[in-house]
Amino acid sequence: MTTGTTGTAEETPLFATQAPFRAFFDDPRWALAIIRATVLEAAHPQVGAALADNSTFVAHPWRRLRNTFLSMRRMFDADPAVRDREAARLNRLHARMSGSDSRGRAYDAMDRATRAWVVATLFESAVTMCRLSGQPLDQATMERLYGEYRAFLAALDGDAGELPEDLNDFWRYFDRVVEDELENTEAARLILYRLFDHLPAPALLDGMPALWAAGRAVVGPLLGAITVASLPEPYRRKAGLAEMPGTPTLMQGAYLAAGLTRFLPDGWINAETIIETLSLSPDSDDPRARTVTALRARMTQASALLRLLTPLGGDAGPGPAPTASKTTGEGRRSAEEFFRTVLDQTGDGYLDWPDLAAMARELATRLDLDEPQETRLYDAFAAWWRELQAALDTDGDGRVSADEYATAVPSLAGPALIRVAEVLFDATDKDGSGTINAEEHRALFRTAFHRDLTITDGTYDRSAFVGDFLTFMAGRRRNSAYDALLADA
Repeated sequence: MTTGTTGTAEETPLFATQAPFRAFFDDPRWALAIIRATVLEAAHPQVGAALADNSTFVAHPWRRLRNTFLSMRRMFDADPAVRDREAARLNRLHARMSGSDSRGRAYDAMDRATRAWVVATLFESAVTMCRLSGQPLDQATMERLYGEYRAFLAALDGDAGELPEDLNDFWRYFDRVVEDELENTEAARLILYRLFDHLPAPALLDGMPALWAAGRAVVGPLLGAITVASLPEPYRRKAGLAEMPGTPTLMQGAYLAAGLTRFLPDGWINAETIIETLSLSPDSDDPRARTVTALRARMTQASALLRLLTPLGGDAGPGPAPTASKTTGEGRRSAEEFFRTVLDQTGDGYLDWPDLAAMARELATRLDLDEPQETRLYDAFAAWWRELQAALDTDGDGRVSADEYATAVPSLAGPALIRVAEVLFDATDKDGSGTINAEEHRALFRTAFHRDLTITDGTYDRSAFVGDFLTFMAGRRRNSAYDALLADA
């Protein structure tokens, strides 16, 4: 089997149109399996520390889901150049993630054994998913699927040597890691408990706290219980994860129900369409936004009725900022709201370098930047962080608290932030014309120009772009385009 990144789509099973791995993209069972796999990844001390320090999955889970799906689509593109470009981007992203955990143990997101474990959890969860849904894989299909996962690892690392070649050896490897290396990490606990309990509403349900809170109050605990019941018993025992009576039956029923969707006609379930629809705001010019607007109108009525019938009058968990005015696209916001929804990207209650790195990562992903442009953007954000740290970190602990930020809000808009805006403008201006046209604007914001941009001749010039970015990042006013980019859940 060819496992390198230079083979053709026909040579490498990983990238074949009918490959088992690709079939999972639109499989509803995969939604349950990917949560399970993510918990097993986070239970590894190296992965858990990297997630806790750098990931936005707590504060921005829907955005993280969308970006992960986009990355997977790129990694499975028929064009080898697209695959290689995405693999290089992921490697650059991971190379920027290193540090130490709460116990002083070093972690490095480029550690090859740790990356192999991430791939291993995906494969094992796929096999478990099929078994629990009453459709166990035969040996030949399982071996082919394992080969595809090893090819995926080879596409990232250059080879798949960290995973055993033989499938039987893999199961011994998997059991050993579960028994000897996995822990009850903070990241695993966050995913199992806090994430489901405080999951912010997607853009589709923004502004309907009662409806969202009611649905989350039911679905959240169910997902948590199903996930815990599906984890390997040795890890549940080691982590002290209690299995409530009846949850194995509940888990089996959930997987079996999801598996029944195989009887639906092909094309009825499209994960990409569902994810994008959840992310669209009503004022987007995307044609699907009309459907979203109609759905929101119905859900607003249901939410109003629910508030009359139940005591759920608000949403206690974190959520996205209120939608900006459709006429002006702007509105004043409090310093606390801006800190929580924009600056604190990782959701740990502080502003530090991982938060600004997450902003740079989101912008670079949206624009699909190559290495030189991406490095310029990260360098600009790093300079801004040094400026913020010098101005706002009054107690010298290496991070900025919400209180420290609130006492010095004007310090955000310094020279380094202007440089960030200029670098972002240059990265967005793909043709180097000195202005941003509608296509370039859509690449960054996923929406075309709006009247409130006061553009001329269908373009957006540097000074207007920089001015809007500075106004937003200074926290003085919300902006419908930047809110959807950096504050959206």
